[in-house]
Amino acid sequence: MRILDGIISDRGSRYAVSGGPCRSEAEAAEFIKALKRNKKFGKATHNTWGAILADTPVKNDDGESGAGIVILRMLERAGLHDHIVVVTRWYGGKHLGGDRFRHVQDAVRLYLDDLDARP
Repeated sequence: MRILDGIISDRGSRYAVSGGPCRSEAEAAEFIKALKRNKKFGKATHNTWGAILADTPVKNDDGESGAGIVILRMLERAGLHDHIVVVTRWYGGKHLGGDRFRHVQDAVRLYLDDLDARP
């Protein structure tokens, strides 16, 4: 499990992104469960995720309506299959409107860049 924490902050909301290999919906559920064992992530407002498993897109918005599809589109463009990406948000008390989608995109982009940079 790779976690990039404290990557984006806007109007009190904070973001992190995490991910790792994932080959089934059961593995995705286990990944989320393992992530939430970390109390910080367990208390997050949203743990939105997406994965392309055996060429089938799977997502969960976790209350952040529309964010899962943003993650899926980016994974499709990157050609990243059998890998889950989770964008975590701690709500800061102020609505971000459309900026929240930009933050999800930025978080996934940072994760993909970090993945590409690994040896």
